[in-house]
Amino acid sequence: MNTALAFTTVIAYLLGSIPFGYILVRVFQGADIRASGSGNIGATNVARASPALGLTTLLLDAGKGFAAVAIAAALHGAASSPREHQLAMALAALMAVVGHIFPLWLRFRGGKGVATGVGAFVALVPKAVLVAILVFATVLALFRYVSLASIVATAVLPLAVFLMYVRNDRDMAIMLAVALAAGMLIVLKHASNIERLLAGTEHRFSFRRG
Repeated sequence: MNTALAFTTVIAYLLGSIPFGYILVRVFQGADIRASGSGNIGATNVARASPALGLTTLLLDAGKGFAAVAIAAALHGAASSPREHQLAMALAALMAVVGHIFPLWLRFRGGKGVATGVGAFVALVPKAVLVAILVFATVLALFRYVSLASIVATAVLPLAVFLMYVRNDRDMAIMLAVALAAGMLIVLKHASNIERLLAGTEHRFSFRRG
């Protein structure tokens, strides 16, 4: 890996590591979000404390994923080869997700990476992300489990990437690789949710607080 790519991955990781959910709850409510609800720093758990802060967390977490890829694209622009340009953006997307899941600032104990992954992959494969979002919305509407909707949508994304991008352009295979890698990390982070889903004890989504 050359110096420019290494720099890009470090920037993407550090950007992904910014724990917006933790920061927002600490600043506006003086509390540690890790001590309430599921203990997660992501938007779903933050929304249990404050729907407004939850929505803000969702947007900021998605935004940092998108920003990581945008920065990589800018740093590896016209002066880079097309292959390096794609590789840099793909690595930035993956490292932003890794940063969110294993944030430097919170002793590597972060969120599940869904929102950050959405933002990052919107910058890479927007049509595939749209399919995944539609799947997420459908599963959530039918079963009211955010975790289940996230897992199913995460599993669908690589398939959508293959069908909509890689099948017609083999040079896009790197995007499939990072979608699979990020997807595996996200699903693994949902291990406790999967256990609760199987046990029938997972919390259902509700717009009502409490």
